[in-house]
Amino acid sequence: MAESIKPELVKEFVYHAHGDFEKVKELLEQEPGLLHASWDWGGGDWETALGAAAHMGRRDIATYLLDRGARIDIFAAAMLGELAIVKAILEAHPDMINAKGPHTIPLIDHAKAGGDSALAVVKYLESLK
Repeated sequence: MAESIKPELVKEFVYHAHGDFEKVKELLEQEPGLLHASWDWGGGDWETALGAAAHMGRRDIATYLLDRGARIDIFAAAMLGELAIVKAILEAHPDMINAKGPHTIPLIDHAKAGGDSALAVVKYLESLK
């Protein structure tokens, strides 16, 4: 059985994924298992590094993590402007339009964080309301 990752390291990794690309790279190189780790900020507010990057609009961090095998979700897909992925999920699970990501941030806010490259996703989500 693999050794557990120290909780302090998981917290640090997720924290820095909100905006410190160099630190994310350094920590992931140090401990590859962080890629799929998640941190509970309290009350069941679980967040991965990809989730942190997604709601902060950090395309650079998100694509870096995805290129290394992070598991994409609808929130990251929305921020990255991956309209086909967002549509496929919402067609299969329409109630996901109301899903909340880390820190209870709505799906549409993740798309808005993606800026111009996610504008098609924002328009699509707005059309469903």
